[in-house]
Amino acid sequence: MLKKICRWTLYRLLGWRKDVSISHPDKYIICLAPHTSNIDFIIGQLYMRAEMMKVNFMMKKEWFIWPLGLFFKKIGGIPVWRNKHTHMTDQLANIASRAETFRLCITPEGTRSANPDWKRGFYYIALKAQLPIFLYGLDYDKKLIQCTKCIQPNGNIDTDMAEIKNYFKQFTGRHPERFTTGD
Repeated sequence: MLKKICRWTLYRLLGWRKDVSISHPDKYIICLAPHTSNIDFIIGQLYMRAEMMKVNFMMKKEWFIWPLGLFFKKIGGIPVWRNKHTHMTDQLANIASRAETFRLCITPEGTRSANPDWKRGFYYIALKAQLPIFLYGLDYDKKLIQCTKCIQPNGNIDTDMAEIKNYFKQFTGRHPERFTTGD
């Protein structure tokens, strides 16, 4: 029932389409961009439920206050303490390596403002756990959710990040002025 409601809301009511041409294994990282609005979260949640995907996501800890914290954890949220130096990438890579299934969505910009210095945690988790990174773009002009590219990190982060950022240049965020790849 939830699948039907989310499918109807996303594709019929809101008019979004999807172009996902790559099959997904049991373990992967989703790199999602552009992230320029809180509405991106709603679109992502509708998409995951419409497509019956169970994917965790990272979110700043400030959102995990009561009662929102219970809700976000229930739907797959992982709080991030950005002001603390933690080894979260190592912890998540270890969890991913041991798990039968592991699916994590991260917005590399780390903020809804224009940020040319994308966070690289998603890359290091994928590299350490030997997971593919699926590139998902949200295009508000076309009302399109697209994933037509997957990267297997090789350790050459500058080259891989340039390829990742280049892929996302084709997408228009809800607030285009808040998105940059730094080029």
